[in-house]
Amino acid sequence: MKEYLFLIRNEIDHQASWSSEQHQQFLNKCEAYIANLTKEGKLRSSQPLIREGKIVSGSKGAWKEGPFNETKEVIVGYYHILAEDLNDAIAIAKRNPEFEYGTTARIEVRPIKTKEESTGYVYPKIPR
Repeated sequence: MKEYLFLIRNEIDHQASWSSEQHQQFLNKCEAYIANLTKEGKLRSSQPLIREGKIVSGSKGAWKEGPFNETKEVIVGYYHILAEDLNDAIAIAKRNPEFEYGTTARIEVRPIKTKEESTGYVYPKIPR
């Protein structure tokens, strides 16, 4: 199995018009999605992100701190999963509940580099 990171992107206020019932249904579907991935042995971690923060850029002595949400779209959470290959990871991403509750969600599916081929360095993992 290979490791992938899903970066869940959506409009910062995409849930603003939801009723409390819609919000609870969405949370229930997310919990079921997470439970299924766990049962399948494909989930390493998953967490939503709070919609505030800063972007740090520049270099030593010339740091800049700016708002992280200069556009309407933000990363609202992530999933660290295990999949056979990129196509399997994409299939898993397509099952995410974000797509059931609007048309603005996007999921960036990225393979995780676990080893530097040129040096043989293996990046550390947090023990489960």
